[in-house]
Amino acid sequence: MRLTAVLFLSLDGVYQAPGGPSEDVAGGFAHGGWMVPFIGEDFGPPVDEWFAHASAFLLGRRTYDIFAAHWPRVGNVDPVSTALNETPKYVVTSDPAPLTWANAVKLRAPVVEAVRELKSRGDGELQVHGSGQLLRTLLEAGLVDRLRLFTTPVVLGRGKRLFGPEWSGSFELLDSTRLRSGIEIATYRPKGPVQTGSFELPG
Repeated sequence: MRLTAVLFLSLDGVYQAPGGPSEDVAGGFAHGGWMVPFIGEDFGPPVDEWFAHASAFLLGRRTYDIFAAHWPRVGNVDPVSTALNETPKYVVTSDPAPLTWANAVKLRAPVVEAVRELKSRGDGELQVHGSGQLLRTLLEAGLVDRLRLFTTPVVLGRGKRLFGPEWSGSFELLDSTRLRSGIEIATYRPKGPVQTGSFELPG
């Protein structure tokens, strides 16, 4: 399966708590729900289409807990809720508490080897949503095939960031769309190490 990661980001690269004030307050984060004011009618169709391609989901424990508290209550009312409630979900966690959401199972450790084996099982997309800490691990291991970023025109100043000093790399832009609210949806393919050059004139 192709591993496609989807993440909501601010202009300064923060992914923490886009959906609500209580979603993730770690570190005293006070801007929870920062993406919600930018969601318009044109947000739904591209999201519905991508979820329709999911063969399975791969989630970190925090994202699983957020999703499991919401989507079963929503029911199967649209392509997103139906996919999340009915499609297999693999959860990376060391928490001994059981997973109660339908079709959710714990992914065995070590994570990199388990995800690599999971990708080899068949066709379709293995989708990672949110799960920033897990996504960093997958990027470092070279397991991400597509990175889809929803970049929102807001600067938060603090919060959890996807890219830090421990990883570098280059990407190829495959497609992009701008929503009326200013959200830029861009899909990238990893291209390997950073390439450098120089604007300096020859000596």
